[in-house]
Amino acid sequence: MNTQNALSALNNIIRKSRIHLYKPIQIAEILHRARVNGDVDVNDIQNYRNRSKVWRDQISQRLVGRVSTSSQKFQDNLFEANAIPPEVLSKLHEMNKKDGSVEKHIYLQMTARLNDVTFASNYISTAKRFRLKEFLDIFKRRPGLTRSVDKAYEIVAYSLFSALIAELNVQTTVSIRNPNRALMADFNDFIKKVIGLDGTDMILPARVYRSGVTNAADRGLDMWANFGPAIQVKHIDLSEDLADNVADSITSDQIVLICLDAERAVIQNVLAKTSTGHRFRAIITMNDLDHWYELCLTKYSGTLGKKMLEYLKREFNAEFPSNTSMMAFMKERGYA
Repeated sequence: MNTQNALSALNNIIRKSRIHLYKPIQIAEILHRARVNGDVDVNDIQNYRNRSKVWRDQISQRLVGRVSTSSQKFQDNLFEANAIPPEVLSKLHEMNKKDGSVEKHIYLQMTARLNDVTFASNYISTAKRFRLKEFLDIFKRRPGLTRSVDKAYEIVAYSLFSALIAELNVQTTVSIRNPNRALMADFNDFIKKVIGLDGTDMILPARVYRSGVTNAADRGLDMWANFGPAIQVKHIDLSEDLADNVADSITSDQIVLICLDAERAVIQNVLAKTSTGHRFRAIITMNDLDHWYELCLTKYSGTLGKKMLEYLKREFNAEFPSNTSMMAFMKERGYA
């Protein structure tokens, strides 16, 4: 293992990581402990595999306000042969132990990504005329955001839907239509505790909810509504197999699929050939979203547009960390 190959392996992990850089932070903290405290044997994976998760979480909580919630198997993949096994970590330690140069490299990469986040956040707040495609292009163009473009598509759809549902004052009614009084009496506790009814119908404001975590295999549920539909957002090119998997992976008979315009034909072709087509309520394309955004931000700018951008800013801040803690951290560690 030479220096160039070790750095290439590290940069590959950085490139594949989402904005929070959990795995690169874990490597940085192993190297930092080995350099400063001298209590890590970089050649013995059992010496740091689990301990380093604690070190990582301490730093990620400080810098991005959250910790990794991925499965233990996914977290431990960091030390497999195709990632950063002990021989690679040992070479990185050799480069790092004198002046912390590898740690600094990792955190400079993180700083650059968080600066990209700030740029996107500022666009929402300061753009004289917000345009959906311009906002999404930020995620496509800026290296620090490309791995998170799926989240961008998800939050723009969520913000639009939530604003429209609130402005339209949509309501949903929950009622029991079975007249069997004995059944009602026997399961009265269930009706109260689970259904939430207590003798009368219940009228609720309609809501859309985000699941919060995008599945690594790009399957599963992105949003759901308390009035029926399950919503899946797809920002990638779809094969017929992947399109078919959408229906297989969502247990709902009212699926709304949001996709790129070019993928509508692929999806319609799949639905025509399978027995799952009836489960799709609608296919919405990015052109549809763009058109609705334009209406909100022009004709209804003072009401819908304002509300939608408030939702978008809120969801963006919840999804993406700011860089406010980064400068102090870099100075504290001597990286800046």
